[in-house]
Amino acid sequence: MESPIAAVTSMPSGPALDTPLYPPIQAISVVKRDGSLVPFDRDRIRVALSKAFQATAGEVKDLNQTADDLTGKVEEQLIKRTGRNLNIEEIQDQVEIILMKAGYYEVAREYILYREERTRLREQKVQVPDQPRPLQVRLPDNSFEDLNWDLVQASLEVVCQGLERVDPMPICEILRKDVYDGISIDDLRTAQIMAARSLVESEPGYSYVTARLVLRQLKAEVLPFVCGPDHPLSEDTTAATGRALYRTYFPLYVKKGIEMDLLQPSLINFDLPRLAEALVPDRDSNFQFLGLQTLYDRYFLHSGGTRIELPQAFFMRVAMGLAQAEEDPNAKAIEFYHLLSSFDFMCSTPTLFNSGTPNPQLSSCFLSTVSDDLEGIFKAIKDNALLSKFSGGLGNDWSQVRGLGSHIKGTNGESQGVIPFLKVANDTAVAVNQGGKRKGAVCAYLETWHVDINEFLDLRKNTGDDRRRTHDMNTACWIPDLFMERVASHSTWTLFSPDEVPDLHDLTGLKFRERYLHYEAEAAAGHIKVFKTIMAQDLWRRMLTMLFETGHPWITFKDACNVRSPQQHDGMVHSSNLCTEITLNSNVKEVAVCNLGSVNLARHIRRDVGMAPTLDKEKMQRTVRTAIRMLDNVIDINFYTIPETRRSNMRHRPIGLGLMGFQDVLYKMKIPYASSQAVEFADQSMEALSYYAIQASSELARERTPYATFAGSLWDQGILPIDSLDLLDQARNRQLEVDRNSTMDWSTLRRQVQNDGMRNSNVMAIAPTATIANICGVSPSIEPTFRNLYVKSNMSGDFTVINEHLVRDLKALDLWDSVMISDLKIHDGSVGPIRRVPVALKHLYATAFEMDPTWLIEAGARRQKWLDQSQSLNLYVTGTSGQVLDDLYRLAWKRGLKTTYYLRTQSATQVEKSTLTTTDGRLNAVPVEQGPQSLLHIKTAVEPGAFSDPELICNLDDEACEACQ
Repeated sequence: MESPIAAVTSMPSGPALDTPLYPPIQAISVVKRDGSLVPFDRDRIRVALSKAFQATAGEVKDLNQTADDLTGKVEEQLIKRTGRNLNIEEIQDQVEIILMKAGYYEVAREYILYREERTRLREQKVQVPDQPRPLQVRLPDNSFEDLNWDLVQASLEVVCQGLERVDPMPICEILRKDVYDGISIDDLRTAQIMAARSLVESEPGYSYVTARLVLRQLKAEVLPFVCGPDHPLSEDTTAATGRALYRTYFPLYVKKGIEMDLLQPSLINFDLPRLAEALVPDRDSNFQFLGLQTLYDRYFLHSGGTRIELPQAFFMRVAMGLAQAEEDPNAKAIEFYHLLSSFDFMCSTPTLFNSGTPNPQLSSCFLSTVSDDLEGIFKAIKDNALLSKFSGGLGNDWSQVRGLGSHIKGTNGESQGVIPFLKVANDTAVAVNQGGKRKGAVCAYLETWHVDINEFLDLRKNTGDDRRRTHDMNTACWIPDLFMERVASHSTWTLFSPDEVPDLHDLTGLKFRERYLHYEAEAAAGHIKVFKTIMAQDLWRRMLTMLFETGHPWITFKDACNVRSPQQHDGMVHSSNLCTEITLNSNVKEVAVCNLGSVNLARHIRRDVGMAPTLDKEKMQRTVRTAIRMLDNVIDINFYTIPETRRSNMRHRPIGLGLMGFQDVLYKMKIPYASSQAVEFADQSMEALSYYAIQASSELARERTPYATFAGSLWDQGILPIDSLDLLDQARNRQLEVDRNSTMDWSTLRRQVQNDGMRNSNVMAIAPTATIANICGVSPSIEPTFRNLYVKSNMSGDFTVINEHLVRDLKALDLWDSVMISDLKIHDGSVGPIRRVPVALKHLYATAFEMDPTWLIEAGARRQKWLDQSQSLNLYVTGTSGQVLDDLYRLAWKRGLKTTYYLRTQSATQVEKSTLTTTDGRLNAVPVEQGPQSLLHIKTAVEPGAFSDPELICNLDDEACEACQ
């Protein structure tokens, strides 16, 4: 019989079929301080609450009823501890939290003092204890064995190796409180993971410890399933480690995946021993808890809920899928693998999901144009359903559909306008819900001259006729420059129905201006039937009001997207995508497709001895060259749901290379986000990324031929993104206000592009990267820090997120202690109000809502000058000033931004002002999904408001948005 700790690290998890999400409270036992179990008794809580109220001076109208109600709320929280036994301290923690949430602060204080007094008395009590019987562990065969604490500690010492400032002893101390006599192997595993994660808020290094414990559990789940129950790896996962483990497991994994129809049969043609030898097992230790748990819950292939992938096999599977068509697929798979597994670059979520699988739908978002006839409208809705089925995010251009009151020639009736069809599109997205994985995601775009624009602005309101509301659909305004000029000049603006002004949809810049003025004259002469004349500023104010109140519609600029588009010779950009970073042509014959990936900027910083950190341009060039090749391969490998997507992708071959980890780099360089130095670094880093991306695509064109519609493009004319700024400036009568400086040799690159062509019509776009940034353990995209300490909520559960850069700097000043942690909670993750934090650190670690949002615009403008597409740019605003919003979005237009994304406003939700040190709720494990489960299905039931902001967190990691990655 093996020892219990060996079992913890080697035995597979047994199935837990038909396990209810939450067990009845009567089924939960309580672990007393001596380790014994007693049944849960709610009356003990009610009596304790009654005594706490009686001990205070305040009076309660109905003491018994109040105590009973609060007891019920405590039960609601305890019942979420699904399938576990609770310890006394945990129950008392919940009583304290519920009292404070209910506003009974004096009672809570009395209760806290009572607990402290009882603890003191227990410590003072002197007795000669009997030699206790060792706790027993229940093994999978229902036999029992003594729990050996020395082996437990030794096991924890192994997972702490190589990490600074972490120690197995605090984990053991927490573990001793949580284990009980007769604990199962599965519960002992979970207890170790949850004990380690509860320490993350005090020391970020425990996030890596927790991830390593999760990895142990993953191996215990994967290896018996893949290798077979009698294989040596299945009997003891410690029998082989590192390269030896992967060398044995990887070929078996590929064969098993093919047998189960989870992997493409063609993967068997790779040199599997060679690929297995190339795997770097040590990289398994680079994950933080959030990253590995996210991979487990959403990315690793599984059968019936049992995973078959270990992390390095996962990365190699993605690499193999992208390398199949290469001349030397084994060498390229290894090259791609190293880029992914090192976190230097990460593909978007659909590519990670599906590369190497039987249905390789690898693209992120799709942009379509809806035509003005019933057949075209419902074809677009059908296309939405098919694209959504395979996890596509959708951007629809509805500006061609005629408006309310316009004439229908076929029936001689009047149109109901675009709004009813948007309602159908909204409900279709909800119904298809991305193949049963998560709710569908779609964004509707409408030009601001459309006669239905006012009703469009109301789509996300919670009041009014629900038949004219789309509660699940995102919306965005597609705004021409002429409208912004009319707003500035306090002039009128005319709304039209597109059936009477059909060419406005396909015009931009000066041509749009000329034709729009013509139609205004026609309307004034009575030659146009459906139109409205309003004040441009009134419409603008209403757009901003709805944006502030409902989060929609987003503000995007038509002319900036089109005048600077490399593909303006072959069509029009009629909308952006779901996350506003893609600006590709679309029409009724072509649905644009974006294929995304992001460079991890934090992995491209070099610090030479005695020198300040700098951007490592040589490494970036190598990374970008390989990344562009990978993204280009996506186009040929991709599974296309509808023919319009294949036609578009094959003709133009667009890709979107972006970046993430921008905020992490600023921390490393000691540069506050709200500073001119950050703006300059945004400029320089994006210039380098742009240069190397264009260079790599041109080199690929020399090797593989340019894309089909290269002739006549801006690329062909030697006009690069930095040069196209002059085109926009001309269209705006030289009113564009943006820096034009550069530092690299663009003349040489222009000649190369004209000589060799471009492999891709578009090469750059900065996506939100919320999920892939979690995997890599860096800040998402170009986002500033949301808070320095909070609880992040996503599909994998709730995770304590703490700014490890801040912790490092505070430790260097000997300022990191329990008081600092409490202060961060009290001040919602802000160091600004904490007196003992130096001013320099307050500036460096200012959070998103503590900085002037114009800095975000200025940094975005510097990036935009180098981008051939756009960026997902969130703006953070405190207060309710309409003037602030007006100034902010007008500045975005003046600076030449193509699009903006979410407007984040400060929510009323506040950090839980709790005295508890483990409010992230250790051992509050509930499964992410019902059915066959592993102990890796960990989702902490964090108390609402416990240093979190659910409203904002949802938007920062939008699980419905495929390009949120």
